[in-house]
Amino acid sequence: MFLVVLLVSVLDSGSSASLSSIATIAYSETSSDSSWDKFLGALLNSLAFVAVVTVVTFVLVLLFYFRCTKFLKIYMGFSSFVVLGFMGGEIALFLIERFSVPIDCITFSVLLFNFAVVGVLAVFMSKMAIFVTQGYLVLIGMLVAYWFTLLPEWTTWVLLVALALYDLAAVLLPVGPLRLLVELAISRDEDIPALVYEARPVTHHDSGSGQNTIQTRVWRERRNVRQDLEDNSNSNGNVVSDSNSTVDTVQSGHNDTRIARVEEGQISERDGELSAPLLDHRVNGQDGESFLLESIGLGSSGAIKLGLGDFIFYSVLVGRAAMYDFMTVYACYLAIVAGLGVTLMLLALYQKALPALPVSIALGVLFYFLTRFLLEVFIVECSLNLVMF
Repeated sequence: MFLVVLLVSVLDSGSSASLSSIATIAYSETSSDSSWDKFLGALLNSLAFVAVVTVVTFVLVLLFYFRCTKFLKIYMGFSSFVVLGFMGGEIALFLIERFSVPIDCITFSVLLFNFAVVGVLAVFMSKMAIFVTQGYLVLIGMLVAYWFTLLPEWTTWVLLVALALYDLAAVLLPVGPLRLLVELAISRDEDIPALVYEARPVTHHDSGSGQNTIQTRVWRERRNVRQDLEDNSNSNGNVVSDSNSTVDTVQSGHNDTRIARVEEGQISERDGELSAPLLDHRVNGQDGESFLLESIGLGSSGAIKLGLGDFIFYSVLVGRAAMYDFMTVYACYLAIVAGLGVTLMLLALYQKALPALPVSIALGVLFYFLTRFLLEVFIVECSLNLVMF
């Protein structure tokens, strides 16, 4: 979000021309149109865009259902190359023109090509360093978000609200495309074919001794520890053979509650039974260690995952706010973070995949208009009248 605000601030005066895309297919906003005409046109644009996104998502679900995983990876790789190569190249040209950077066409083309190719390899090859992969995911989100900020103002705001409602329906409805995709991935024990940012990555590799070493970072609240230790004492050998972690037990104020933290390393036999998922979810009397929470949520490894599209539209909201005033930027940023925190709490409460856009976008849009039409007027009047508060 910070990078999008920075780009908008630097390039707003020179290169923020109106963008022609599928988001403006039904209506092209002009300054001479009335507010009502702009709203109706923005509504038509948003409905058209959401319809296209819905159709494309259902097509992706069908391809994943028929196990066209290689095609999906090639498609996503090509899309990432286009974003990094063409969108990134266009923004790079804006920056070169803005700061008068001396560079020739051949050098620029070679650097841009290598930048795009390395980005595709970093995103779709697990052997890359995790910080490189996360960095390129952030760059992809930043580039797409900046181009969305070039849409007309009314279209941008109505589109954000429409996408938040679409995300709510697509994840929670029984026939929602995102819900179908998540359930299909869980049933097959496969990764979702999408660009997903992991806030707490987990890697798997084999140790030199031939034993499987699994690096995990999981948290669990343990209740009735003494009873659990007695129940699991007979199965320590089976648990230890598949676990190579170190467990630190933190005792709370109550004797029956503990928090077990599993970190990288070796796990001892007496602590083997404390290895557990982040959320203590039980299904039919069994531990829910295979319970997955994708979209916004927790994978089986304990990593918190968030779809890249959520980051993109968070950044679009903040970037559009930056086109007006930095006071609205601060308000929208705090609203988005607060909404994400609320979503994570709901995730822990309901223990199922939840959409990440609705709460954050609703709070962000609300705080933007409240700040622009109420808070700013109040602060300006206080400043003009030298009122200190």
